[in-house]
Amino acid sequence: MARLYVLLFLVQIVLAVCALISCLSADEEKVKALPRMIWVLIILFFPLVGSIAWFLVGRERPAGTVGVTGTARPAAPARPPLAPDDDPEFLASLDERSRREDQERLRLWEEDLRRREEELRGRPDDRDRPEV
Repeated sequence: MARLYVLLFLVQIVLAVCALISCLSADEEKVKALPRMIWVLIILFFPLVGSIAWFLVGRERPAGTVGVTGTARPAAPARPPLAPDDDPEFLASLDERSRREDQERLRLWEEDLRRREEELRGRPDDRDRPEV
C-alpha cells in the first residue's frame, strides 16, 4: 500500500511540474481566467487540483482539441508556412524583379553601345593618317 502512495505522490509531483512549466511558458494572451502568477500560486499550493485546473481551465487549448463539453472545436484552416523556395508568391516576385533588372541592364548596354558608336563616328579614321 505504501508503494501506491509513493507512486501517486510522484504522479502528483510530475503533474505539478508539467503544469508549472506549461503555465510559465505560455504566452500571456493564452492564459485564461486568472493572471499567470495566481495560476503559479494555485499550482504550488494545491498541486493536484491546481494542476488539473490549469490544464482544464487556465490555458487556451490548441484548435481542434476536444474541450470539457466533449465537443471538438473546429480547427482553423491555416496555411502552413512555406519555405521561400516553395512559396509561389515569393517565386513570382523574384521572377518579376529579375525581369526588371534584366531590362534595365539591357537598356544600359544599349545606351553604352550607342555612345561608343557615336564616339567612333566622330573620330577620324586612323587608316587615313600617314604612318610615321
